[in-house]
Amino acid sequence: MKPEKRAPLDRGRVADTALRLLNETGLEGLTLRAIARELDVQAPALYWHFKDKRALLDEMATEMYRRTIAGAALDPADTWRERLLKINRHLRGALLGYRDGARVFSGSRFTGTEHAPELEANLRLLTESGLTLAQAVHAGRTTHLYTLGFVTEEQGVRPFPDDPGEGYDLEERARRLAGYPLAAAAGKLLFDDWDQQFEEGLELLLAGIAARYGIG
Repeated sequence: MKPEKRAPLDRGRVADTALRLLNETGLEGLTLRAIARELDVQAPALYWHFKDKRALLDEMATEMYRRTIAGAALDPADTWRERLLKINRHLRGALLGYRDGARVFSGSRFTGTEHAPELEANLRLLTESGLTLAQAVHAGRTTHLYTLGFVTEEQGVRPFPDDPGEGYDLEERARRLAGYPLAAAAGKLLFDDWDQQFEEGLELLLAGIAARYGIG
């Protein structure tokens, strides 16, 4: 019997394994040693493909984009508001598909150019709606960072959408803050109905963009 031929080690295989382990261990437990063990190789073998963990995280973020965002249909008839709503809702959904997805995505530098067509289309729509290029960049960046920050907090409370997380008993929180009625009542607004929270925050940002730049 010939031994089973193992798939060659490449960047794609390493990133795929890392994303799979991410859902099991979270970002804190995702080490190069753990990935190497899962691939049945020695840890130094990974350094042929990634010089450090940051480089691996860049590839993981790029792969997340390839799988869940790249190629999404964009409606040329979108208003600037509709486009920013759509892309940030889509981004949130993509990040929630991975444990600590927002933390992996934050600060990453894409290793490919798959994001370029969407970025070009979004900037074109925003500038054709009356924004300067600088204003379009500010609007896109601000909503993007809001989404990353929101999901980072959301996943800190519940690692997955159907996981309530530990330590966030709202009734217990209200009892502890009984002497501070407004702070106690705010618990359900802070730690419940994440979908509604996200939508309200995004609408606030869009209203601010419209007021700041004088567009409808």
